[in-house]
Amino acid sequence: MSQEPPSAADTRERQPNETNIRALVEAFYRRVDDDPLLGPIFARELAGRWDEHLAKMTTFWSSLVLGSKQYRGNVQEAHRPLEGIEPRHFARWLSLFLNMVEARYAPAAAVQFMEPALRIAQSLQLSKFGWDYQIPAEQEELLAALKRQRTGGNDEPRFPERPAGEPFPARFVGKPVDER
Repeated sequence: MSQEPPSAADTRERQPNETNIRALVEAFYRRVDDDPLLGPIFARELAGRWDEHLAKMTTFWSSLVLGSKQYRGNVQEAHRPLEGIEPRHFARWLSLFLNMVEARYAPAAAVQFMEPALRIAQSLQLSKFGWDYQIPAEQEELLAALKRQRTGGNDEPRFPERPAGEPFPARFVGKPVDER
């Protein structure tokens, strides 16, 4: 009798730890480096400092998700000097990050990354574009859904429905990068 191969859900991490957070960060930033919209910005800002940035981001996400409290820095100040950042950059970063997290972690573990990522993005967007900037409705709805899942007592969160092949989350701002 042959066994069926495990489904993608069976191979995802059930709990974050230092090792899988490091793997997430490294895989994510490889993807960012290859991205036609984000890659040039990161290449410009991190030239010769990628290893330092990856270590800092591993510490950052470990501090947030595991509560290790090792990260020492100011997220707002770190992003303030970045030039040429537009709403579509935030949308792309969020889409890539949330897709990567969803692919690597079981839903209950993924929420531990997704909710802070959306909150931080919102804070950075308001800081960058002004307090009158309208956070995209899709972004607010996703954050509210994640909060309900976290506080509603569901053991296995369900992410918002989307058509097959549609990136997670649905478009936040305007058209996707490949349609511009």
